[in-house]
Amino acid sequence: MIVETSYWQENLRLILICLAIWFIVSFGFGLLLVEPLNAIRLGGYKLGFWFAQQGSIYTFVGLIFWYAHKMNQLDKKYNVEDQ
Repeated sequence: MIVETSYWQENLRLILICLAIWFIVSFGFGLLLVEPLNAIRLGGYKLGFWFAQQGSIYTFVGLIFWYAHKMNQLDKKYNVEDQ
């Protein structure tokens, strides 16, 4: 029972980290900090615009791979790997 609780607590911690990063990138960089970021250009586009249009999507895809990697490590740690 304790192992299951620890496993799910670590799993929820990973999920909350992913959600926080995605929120910061999509809402923070794409909306709140758009004006300061627009002073910087990335590939000819304003950085604030880029984060609003592309950055949050790339971050989301990166978070998917990071989460899968971390969950594989967590599964091995608690010996609940797929057979």
